[in-house]
Amino acid sequence: MAKKILTEHINVPGIETFEVYRKNGGYAAVEKALKTLTPEEVVEEAKKSGIRGRGGAGFPMGMKWGFLAKPEGVPRYLVCNADESEPGTFKDHHLMKCLPHLLIEGMIVSSYALGANKSFIYVRGELMYVIRILEKAIAEATANGFLGKNILGTGYDLELVVQPGGGAYICGEETALLESLEGKRGNPRNKPPFPAVKGLYQSPTVVNNVESIANMPWVINNGGEAYASIGIGRSTGTKLISASGHIEKPGVYEIELGVSVEEFLNSDEYCGGIRKGHQLKALVAGGSSVPILPAHLIMKTANGEDRLMSYESLSDGGFATGTMLGSGGFIVFDETACIVRNTWNFSRFYHHESCGQCSPCREGTGWMEKVLHRIEHGHGSMHDIDLLVDIAKKIEGNTICPLGDAAAWPVASAIRHFRDEFVWHITHPVEASRPGAVYQGEMVLA
Repeated sequence: MAKKILTEHINVPGIETFEVYRKNGGYAAVEKALKTLTPEEVVEEAKKSGIRGRGGAGFPMGMKWGFLAKPEGVPRYLVCNADESEPGTFKDHHLMKCLPHLLIEGMIVSSYALGANKSFIYVRGELMYVIRILEKAIAEATANGFLGKNILGTGYDLELVVQPGGGAYICGEETALLESLEGKRGNPRNKPPFPAVKGLYQSPTVVNNVESIANMPWVINNGGEAYASIGIGRSTGTKLISASGHIEKPGVYEIELGVSVEEFLNSDEYCGGIRKGHQLKALVAGGSSVPILPAHLIMKTANGEDRLMSYESLSDGGFATGTMLGSGGFIVFDETACIVRNTWNFSRFYHHESCGQCSPCREGTGWMEKVLHRIEHGHGSMHDIDLLVDIAKKIEGNTICPLGDAAAWPVASAIRHFRDEFVWHITHPVEASRPGAVYQGEMVLA
């Protein structure tokens, strides 16, 4: 069985309550950090752990903390990004729903490390019932002396606020999130200045993902080096994966980074394999924004090595033959899936969620959606395929925030690996327009 850091107690009855969480070792990290460690020592443990941001970017969390400016007389803030709106991702939602006190404990430890006396959890606006769960847990922690003034008699104060999100995917981008938190429209900011220097209310701010922060109690209790000993290479620790699609056992799984894609996909401990009677066609490893890969490239790298569930292995080969771990949204497609239809669906999402601030993204996402719509519905031309590639290139790298890249990469990779399917849709418009028709090489499934 793989090591469980986050989900060890997730099935304990009543673990969402303070009493049961405390009986299972909860808040021990707060006691240890506040009573025996300095804020600098907590930051050092985060650095030793090697934990990388679990929201998608994979930037080392301890290093990010080290960038935080500390001017005299200016407040500092920690903001937890719990917006999680990308198609294929639901692990943070699961963690907050089942283990709210784990996140709160991580917030206290992390806020102490950063010198923040007021911190925020920014939750996707559609998850109001999760917001109520978190607010109840905060009230319990406060009543038991773990939040508020003079926590555990240490002199450290912390107010923790849960903020409903703005109902937009773009608010998951950290600077757009900060704009929304300030009561403005959630548009991304130009950088620099970075949030570590001028973030929330123009004060030094760190924005971290739910899963990243929830790891900190284990890191404090066991040490950063112990955390770094789990996983493989620079992909340390465990990772929550949101597994969905054409598999026997969809759900949220905690894996040790470095397990092979084949084992994660096919073992009974995890996804249980492709649904009976079908075979793997393609896979999106890290949420809708990362490049899609065909079956032969997701199981093995271009060099013939086993593909592992790690930041380095999944990106092996660059975008030509690799992809990204991203936020861990593991979406599996069997041979009944239409790549063109799926790509059009992703493009509809990114067009709808573009804030419109940058011309390449505002115009390009809408253009890609229209072109993909006409290909899928039997009105495309051969020119459209290269047009889509060109539009994607014009968007990538030319926007304030990564939403443009997130919209471009799925389209470019789908054409790169499944161009023949796009050609078939264009050259066989009648067949392609039939409900349920799917191209499979020389064979067409209807």
